Amino acid sequence: MAELPEELIPTRASLIQRLKNWEDQASWQEFFETYSRLIFGVATKRGLSKSEAQDVVQETMVAVARHMPEFKYNSVSGSFKTWLLNMTRWRIADQVRKRMPVADRQDPTEGVMHEEYENLGAANQVPPDLEKIWDTEWEKNLMDVAVGKARRRIDPQQYQIFDFYVNKGWDPERVAKTFGIPVGQVYLAKHRITEMIVQEVERLKSELI
Repeated sequence: MAELPEELIPTRASLIQRLKNWEDQASWQEFFETYSRLIFGVATKRGLSKSEAQDVVQETMVAVARHMPEFKYNSVSGSFKTWLLNMTRWRIADQVRKRMPVADRQDPTEGVMHEEYENLGAANQVPPDLEKIWDTEWEKNLMDVAVGKARRRIDPQQYQIFDFYVNKGWDPERVAKTFGIPVGQVYLAKHRITEMIVQEVERLKSELI
C-alpha cells in the first residue's frame, strides 16, 4: 500500500508554522477537519446542545487563528494540546454564561482581559473532569481521523476485509469465503491496515501534542 510522500507528512513544527499564515487555507482546512470533531464532542459532553457546540467550534477556531501568530511551542510551559483545551474551555464557558440572565453573568477571569487570560496557556487550572473528557476525546478523535485517512488511501475491498474481521468480528474463515480469498490474505489485510492506522495516529500526535 502506498504511503504518503515524506514531504506531505506535516510535522509538529511545520504544521504550526503553516497555521501562522491565515492565507494557508489548505493547512487550516486540515486543522479544522482534524480537530473540529474533538471540540464539538467535548462541548456536548459538557452539556451543551448541538447548536451551542457548533458555536464553540466556530469561536474556538477563530480564537486559534487570532492567537496563532504569537503561539510558540514550549514543551516546558505547555503543549499545543493544552493550549487548545484552554481555548475550547473558555468558549464552552461563554456558552454556559449566555444561558444566564444578563445581570447574573460573571466574567470568570475576574478582571483579567480575555485575551491575556488565554495567553497564560498551561498556567490556567483546568477542571479535572474537563481534562479527563478532553484526553479521552483527544485519543478517540485521533483514532477516528487516522482510520478515515487510512481508509481513503487503500483499496475499498481491502478495507472491507479489515472491517468485517476487526470491527464486525467475523472469523477469518468467513471473511475469506465471503471475498473468495485465502485466509492468509485476511490476516495480511488486518496487519497492513492496522499498521497504517497506528502510523497515522503517531503522525497526528507528533503534529500538535
